[in-house]
Amino acid sequence: MSMPNFWDDQQAAQQVINETNALKDIVGEYTALNESFDNLEVTHELLKEEYDEDLQKELEKEIKTLSESVSQFELQLLLSEPYDKNNAILELHPGAGGTESQDWGSLLLRMYTRWAEKKGFKVETLDYLAGDEAGIKSVTLLIKGHNAYGYLKAEKGVHRLVRISPFDASGRRHTSFVSCDVMPEFNEEIEIEVRDADLKIDTYRSTGAGGQHINTTDSAVRITHLPTGIVVTCQSERSQIKNREQAMKMLKAKLYQKKIEEQQAELDEIRGEQKEIGWGSQIRSYVFHPYSLVKDHRTNVEIGNTQAVVDGEIDPFIDAYLRSRLS
Repeated sequence: MSMPNFWDDQQAAQQVINETNALKDIVGEYTALNESFDNLEVTHELLKEEYDEDLQKELEKEIKTLSESVSQFELQLLLSEPYDKNNAILELHPGAGGTESQDWGSLLLRMYTRWAEKKGFKVETLDYLAGDEAGIKSVTLLIKGHNAYGYLKAEKGVHRLVRISPFDASGRRHTSFVSCDVMPEFNEEIEIEVRDADLKIDTYRSTGAGGQHINTTDSAVRITHLPTGIVVTCQSERSQIKNREQAMKMLKAKLYQKKIEEQQAELDEIRGEQKEIGWGSQIRSYVFHPYSLVKDHRTNVEIGNTQAVVDGEIDPFIDAYLRSRLS
């Protein structure tokens, strides 16, 4: 950062500044944890000299708080895989089931938005397609923040909801599915060749909320990668050029993810592993009726407070999954 030509490439400079700030945060948090530990040691020495019940309770409370903080700090340091530190592109796609599944999609959209806000992450809606009566048909979010992808990669998979449908006049129980796809956002970190001849680019008028400028120009962009059939859309910007740039980033992210998944599939085949793919392979079930329970099927972590979970309290699931991968 002290080099005289540091600002010649503003994008690269900003990336260095972001990394520096992230490292400063880690060092700052480590220092704070150390100070807390030192204070607890002092309190412990005081208790050994002269017992005090209130001080004992306060010490136990602070030890528990420090233990939780250390656990979170440890997890943050363990997010060291390639691109863990990147922003995340998160897509939600309701399955068959019409309005019920589309409403479940909107609940998950709210859950991830609230989770991200609590983490101090910034959320941008890149693409939004509303449901016919309620909910969403699809949504694409860009979640900006250090380690956003590292955390959210734990959410990739199918999410299953069981509840009494508010859209069923007979009050019957329904099961709905929404798939969640998560990719890292790339700037210039990866080299993926995309030929113009392989692309079909369509423009259309945006359909989401956007005030007076919405539906006045064909600013939304849809790019189809013909060899793979991958489709990406972006309508978050008023400028067609900016939407196209963002859509290309999304396409490269999907192509990279496809390449990684193909490599993983080859490794699994060599190892003889069989993994079920499809709606039956849900990663988590959210049961609202006949009882209240959210269960992650990969780690067996269970939480009985379903309302807290859909309000964004998903860290226990993310924590357990990431630690299971590291162990």
